[in-house]
Amino acid sequence: REYEALEEEFSLVAALIEARTRAGLTQEQVAQRMKTTQAVIARLEGGGSKPSTRTLERYAEATGSRLKITFEPESARP
Repeated sequence: REYEALEEEFSLVAALIEARTRAGLTQEQVAQRMKTTQAVIARLEGGGSKPSTRTLERYAEATGSRLKITFEPESARP
């Protein structure tokens, strides 16, 4: 169960970094577009916290991305 929780966290972190990289931006540039600091972006991309939907929307806008949230059925458990 803990592994599944970590997997979700890592997939979010990977998606954030991928969006920034695809946009060709540094953490500092994303921070400027979001009107925050580079340290905030580093913490966001470092995981360990659960950002709000609004924060994710702002990050998506800053990186020229579209935020898409889905609900998926849980896989069958043995």
